[in-house]
Amino acid sequence: MAGTPTRDSGITPGRPRPLRITVLRGGPGAEREVSLKSGRAVAAALRLCGHQVFEADISPSDLGALDEPADMVFIALHGTFGEDGQIQRILEQRGLPYCGSGPEASALAMNKVRTKARCIETGVPTPRFDVALPSRWRQACMNWTPPVVVKPVAEGSSVDCRIVQDAVEFIPAVRHLVRKYGECLIEQFVRGFELTVGVLGQQALPPIWIRPARDFYDYEAKYIDDRTEYLFDIPLPAATLRRVQELSLRAFAAVGCRDFARVDWMVDAETREPYLLEINTIPGFTDHSLLPKAAAQAGIGFGELCQRLVTLAMNRAVAGRGRAAG
Repeated sequence: MAGTPTRDSGITPGRPRPLRITVLRGGPGAEREVSLKSGRAVAAALRLCGHQVFEADISPSDLGALDEPADMVFIALHGTFGEDGQIQRILEQRGLPYCGSGPEASALAMNKVRTKARCIETGVPTPRFDVALPSRWRQACMNWTPPVVVKPVAEGSSVDCRIVQDAVEFIPAVRHLVRKYGECLIEQFVRGFELTVGVLGQQALPPIWIRPARDFYDYEAKYIDDRTEYLFDIPLPAATLRRVQELSLRAFAAVGCRDFARVDWMVDAETREPYLLEINTIPGFTDHSLLPKAAAQAGIGFGELCQRLVTLAMNRAVAGRGRAAG
């Protein structure tokens, strides 16, 4: 169900060359509503940059939006189909340039267990974890004592993620996720500072300290509760913050990401040791979203951020055509 095309004309001096850009938003995943907001924001920013923008909802059963003539595709899809490598593989097959990570890195980053394993291989610390499967979920639970974190292996925006404080609630929480998703990630609970680091190109943006008014930075705290605080004044040593940035770049490279991502961390309140939680290859672009906040702190406005991602994708496409011609 493709959206209504919008064709803008004209461009002011000093702006980038106008392109035909398809912005994909919505999709079939659990983060659909967030994606719709992200896509609208990106489309508006790109129009202000002078581009001709076509907005489209898309799903595995309806790829009609990709038939619209376009110089490139801006993926603003979160979660299933948009962030797990599926749409990236389709775009590769069609020869359509797009922003963000490729199919393999997207699929890897979407799977928290595989991401953790890859990061451990490259010396990036992550909380102790286990995976509960239908055949051994009770056995897996026996190795843990709350508080622990339980979450799906391949969902974003904290969908179905929770901190279990009570032993009585632990087994039912794991059983619920195993039944719903076929597996459940059990993770060591780290008490401390929740930080996130945006990566743009090869640059680690300023870390953000996430301080929710609720007990847990869940979906409500991320997208609905305006009391959540996002702070750049972080009461941690400068060396710790630099290390988190350096480790974010290392994790970004280890997974094979490109263009942009957001890397989420917990920093232990006592030891100051950082622990990687996950990498988001297509983070949100809403008014609550953290990559745009970090970019703004670095002096990069929302429109410039979107334009940089377009430029990175187009430069890669041009380089690819040059290699093919050679």
